Amino acid sequence: MKKLLGAYYLAAAVTMAFSCHAIAADLPEIEKAGTLKVATEDDYAPFNFMTNGQTDGFNKDMLEELRKYAKFNVDQSILPWTGLLAAVSTGQYDMALTGAVITDERLNVFNFTPPWASAQHYFVKRAGDDSLNTIAALNGKKVGLQAGSALLARLPELKAMVEKTGGKLGPVVEYPSYPEAYADLANKRLDYVINVVISVNDLVKAKPKVFAKGLAVSGPGYMAWPIPKNSPELLAYMTKFMDHLRETGRLAELQKKWFGETYDNLPKEPITSADQFHKLAGL
Repeated sequence: MKKLLGAYYLAAAVTMAFSCHAIAADLPEIEKAGTLKVATEDDYAPFNFMTNGQTDGFNKDMLEELRKYAKFNVDQSILPWTGLLAAVSTGQYDMALTGAVITDERLNVFNFTPPWASAQHYFVKRAGDDSLNTIAALNGKKVGLQAGSALLARLPELKAMVEKTGGKLGPVVEYPSYPEAYADLANKRLDYVINVVISVNDLVKAKPKVFAKGLAVSGPGYMAWPIPKNSPELLAYMTKFMDHLRETGRLAELQKKWFGETYDNLPKEPITSADQFHKLAGL
């Protein structure tokens, strides 16, 4: 569990950095400057990825909608995931426009816009691997996840599930990005990989002969955009933007396009505390 503890230490370090050095601009400063600075990644399909050298995915389309809606420029910077949230927390960017899962640790640093997708965690296995058809079968198996991801924070849920069957959680390996984890899974250097259900569905649809969807390994979860705690007016603005997309039907269109389904029962309010998140997720 050393990797898991490392994730907690990283979260604590980000929290400290935010509290000491945050200079993120709130809405009045953004409007005065005429530019909203957003950070995205490019290696997390179907949320953010590259096609023929061009940005693509759900958040690319959402960014285009935001540019139509906003009366100021929206400047996008593409960063590696492992440093993205830290860069936003320290004020280098005003918000993260990427596939971020809500967790208790992140809520110490950020408020989140109303969610736009489910983030329940599932495991991925190799196609044809019938040895991993139950939670009990994960006993001692090597699992891969993205470094710094929210899935590490909820790994204790899987640990408890495996221990309930009389087993134990196996070695945890962290990767800079999911494609690297999937490559190791395909090459049998891992036994399974954990990701959010949308990404799992997307992967299995794209490579059905290589990968197969496993079982749920967490309770309910949500994906939303993180905004620093000291930017309440920007949070309210982005909430109105989400209301606009929902009311016009555009949000449902993009959910259907990229996720294959709509999410009509997601919370419609921002999520700003661990207590609120626990109640909404049934934790």
